[in-house]
Amino acid sequence: MNYIKNQQGIALVTSLMFTLISLAIIMMLLYCMTQGIQASASNRRYKTALEASYGGAEVMLKEVIPQIFQGYSSSKLATAFNGINMNVEASTSCLKTKLTTPTASWPASCSKSLDPTSAPDLDFTLQAKGPSSTPFTVYSKVVDTVTGNTDTSGLQLEGAGVAEATATITPQHFPYYYRVEVQAQRSTKAKEQANLDIQYAY
Repeated sequence: MNYIKNQQGIALVTSLMFTLISLAIIMMLLYCMTQGIQASASNRRYKTALEASYGGAEVMLKEVIPQIFQGYSSSKLATAFNGINMNVEASTSCLKTKLTTPTASWPASCSKSLDPTSAPDLDFTLQAKGPSSTPFTVYSKVVDTVTGNTDTSGLQLEGAGVAEATATITPQHFPYYYRVEVQAQRSTKAKEQANLDIQYAY
C-alpha cells in the first residue's frame, strides 16, 4: 500500500502543542494569583501603617498639644506618656514657640522641614497586634503655624444680654491653625510606612 502523504507523528505534535498552550494558560493563572496575593499583602501592610499614623496624629493633636499649652515640660511629657516610650526631641521652648507664633517668627533652631523623620518634635512607639507584632515608630512635627481669628483666652468678644436676643452669627473661634506632618513606620522595616499631612485648627 502506498501513502500519498506521510502523516506519521502529527498526533504527537498536536498533543505537544495543546500541552504547551495549557501550560501557558496555567502559568498565566498562577502569575495572576501570585500578583494578587502580593498586592493584597502590600495593601494590608499599608493599611496597618496608615492606622498607626492616624493613632499617632490623635496622640499628637488631642493629647500632647493641650498639655503643652498647660505648661508641661519635655520631661513631664515623656513621663506622662512613658507607656509609648515618647521621646520629645524638640525643646519645650521650641514647641511652645511653634504652637503660639507664626512660622516666620520661629527661631532657626526650630525645624521647618516637611520630613517628619528629620528633627521631629517628638517620636513614640505604638505596639502592633497580629501575626507581625513588630511595633511602629511614629514621628510627628509641626511644620507651619498660622494665627487664627481669636486668642487662647476662650472668651467670645460678642455676646447678648439676659433679656436680649440677637441675630448675629458668631463664627467659631480658632486661635491657631497648624500643619502637622506624621509618619508611622515599622521599627524593623522602614519600607512599611504611611505619611499624613494634617491641617489642624486648635
